Amino acid sequence: MSQMTPAATDLFAANLKGSLLAVASSAFIGVSFIVKKKGLRRAGAAGSRAGVGGYGYLMEPLWWVGMVTMLVGEIANFIAYMFAPAVLVTPLGALSIIVSAVLAHFTLNEKLKRVGILGCVLCIVGSTVIILHAPQERAPSSVDEIWHLAIQPAFLCYAAFAVAVSLFLMIYCAPRYGQMNIVVYVGICSAIGSLTVMGIKAVGIAIKLTIDGINQAGYFQTWLFAAVSVACLVIQLVYLNKALDTFNTAVVSPIYYAMFTTLTILASAIMFKDWSGQSASKIASEICGFLTVLAGTVVLHSTREPDQTLSADLYAPLPPKIYWHIQGNGDIGKQKEDDSLSCDIITVLRQDYFV
Repeated sequence: MSQMTPAATDLFAANLKGSLLAVASSAFIGVSFIVKKKGLRRAGAAGSRAGVGGYGYLMEPLWWVGMVTMLVGEIANFIAYMFAPAVLVTPLGALSIIVSAVLAHFTLNEKLKRVGILGCVLCIVGSTVIILHAPQERAPSSVDEIWHLAIQPAFLCYAAFAVAVSLFLMIYCAPRYGQMNIVVYVGICSAIGSLTVMGIKAVGIAIKLTIDGINQAGYFQTWLFAAVSVACLVIQLVYLNKALDTFNTAVVSPIYYAMFTTLTILASAIMFKDWSGQSASKIASEICGFLTVLAGTVVLHSTREPDQTLSADLYAPLPPKIYWHIQGNGDIGKQKEDDSLSCDIITVLRQDYFV
């Protein structure tokens, strides 16, 4: 049996640390989805909802508990990127979907059906395959080296595309379709989020190098990466709150995971060249693992019920039938209107609201 070289052993240990931190991060983030959702519900009951532009949730203590929990998870995730490649760390975020789905079943009355358990199992199996075949990343020796990776033409084209799509969704689509189409809010979070991960990974590597005795604070690129990370993270949080408040948690989580993970893996592959030097079989195994996780999220999403908290919202669908009752001389009559009348009323109300 062949023995691993010291360098390979160090890389394996680094990947293991990154995997464990990513799993812990997923647990905290999954819990934070539920706590924040409960806080958003309380805030929405007392004032304007986040989904329609309200910021009353900032005064809700439960929402802040969820934010702190998410912060702990994000810190663990941040440290994970110091040790392991994004191709390994990011897909493990699927475990947060399992945590949020199970907790939502018990605390938010968002029922998880039996087939949903299959989705959870697929997520776990796919994550395991990704961990076993993850690439062993060569750590950059300085922030300046990361900067040269960030300004290569291929990544600049990706970054410009992500920013352009996000601006289009924020400026044009969000005011018109954000309340009706989940892809708008989640698309913004995912596109901006892929850039956030690249910035966070760069800052994480800079911190790790500084701790090891190679000071990176003197590079302006370190502070630029930090500023980009903070700005992108704020945008993510704003639109994630809108998505959570407008749509079912079990719908937001898998769609956000699928879009965010796909774009992040693409961005990391372009910038850090994660798959460079890997065999075709390992790359195929990683892709199969990711597709298995993606299938699990789709199954989990397809088995969940619509969010009942939106029933009182102006965007909620009206009942398909209209009934009226007449009472006179002790007789009660009941008449059901035809479908055409119902459709006409729905059309008038919707047009009146948006005009």
